Amino acid sequence: MVNNFCVRVKGLTKKYSKFTLGGIDLDIPMGFSTALIGANGAGKTTLIDLLCGVTPATAGEVTYFDGGSIDSEEIRERISYCASSSFFPQAWTAKDIAVSMELAYKGFDRAKFAELCEKLEVDSEHTKRPRAMYKQSDGNRMRTSLAAVFARKSDLLVLDEPGSSLDPLMRDRLCDRMREYLDDGNGARSIIFSTHNIADMENAADYAVFMDRGRIIEQGFVEELKDKYVIARGEAADYEKAKSLLMSHDSGRTMFSGLALAENSEKLAEAGADSERPTLQQLSIGLLRYAEENR
Repeated sequence: MVNNFCVRVKGLTKKYSKFTLGGIDLDIPMGFSTALIGANGAGKTTLIDLLCGVTPATAGEVTYFDGGSIDSEEIRERISYCASSSFFPQAWTAKDIAVSMELAYKGFDRAKFAELCEKLEVDSEHTKRPRAMYKQSDGNRMRTSLAAVFARKSDLLVLDEPGSSLDPLMRDRLCDRMREYLDDGNGARSIIFSTHNIADMENAADYAVFMDRGRIIEQGFVEELKDKYVIARGEAADYEKAKSLLMSHDSGRTMFSGLALAENSEKLAEAGADSERPTLQQLSIGLLRYAEENR
């Protein structure tokens, strides 16, 4: 039987003194790019750290591909992980990174790393005077880290806030590179990435997992979620008639808008509101507002 999931999570929990993640039940589809979406502090990084074995879980189970564990060297070789900051020691140069990655991973392609560094316009090991990481901008450090993980032969790419320190053009290039990674795998490669601002990364997301305060509030394939919900808009005079159908809303002196279930579109029309298919950004804001208002 073919396993259609790259990661399966059951009852995953991590407890800190002031924050608890979980319990999380989650199946991440294989062959797609999955976005973990939530505000700062939602638990996205905690979940990624648990998935990649950076920190141990308090309870629960995570399996990969055909049931493997992160404790397996074979599984770790198949997962390529990039943290949101300080991924490599700050005194290292691109050459130090190339040497260490080549020693650590059988599937690391040193020549490809140099090529990607040049494409991403950062120092490579062939740069005449490569700079240490601490002498570079946050954006350049992230570009270097991304070049390193994309230079590995892997089946699962895990990126924690990869676009947070990149400019809009570089975020667009990152989305293109993520698509190339998936296409090159012919359905056998997957990506998990986290973000608190999906606007510039929407084209990179096939599946979305929305998180709020350590729990999952919604998940599904992006196109199906866009069919499930609508953005409703109307004149302020009709707001009271439509209010009960809105999950979250924003009202002003002349107009109102809000997120609603698509199944209520006819009722919204009767209340004087027009409905339209949401973007992932609009869906994110609506769902996170709804979660905030119903804690």
